[in-house]
Amino acid sequence: MLNRKRNGGKDKAMEELARQFVGKECIIYTVTSTDSSIQGTVKDVTDGGIVLEKDGNVEAVNLEYVTRIREYPRNAKGKKKTIVF
Repeated sequence: MLNRKRNGGKDKAMEELARQFVGKECIIYTVTSTDSSIQGTVKDVTDGGIVLEKDGNVEAVNLEYVTRIREYPRNAKGKKKTIVF
């Protein structure tokens, strides 16, 4: 609770930004991720977290560790582009 008071509402701003990606396939970059990014479809954004689904598996990511959210890039024909991390 003390951390939220010190933040001054920064968590709420990131939460509102993350809500724009609900239902879209995204790449989420985190501070602590071992492979530097997490891919999946954003299912829900809750208080301090994002719920992702990929291949039928559900995963939750803490918003405090998210540095960047990006919609999966596609080419002009709608196919997924290959991404080099």
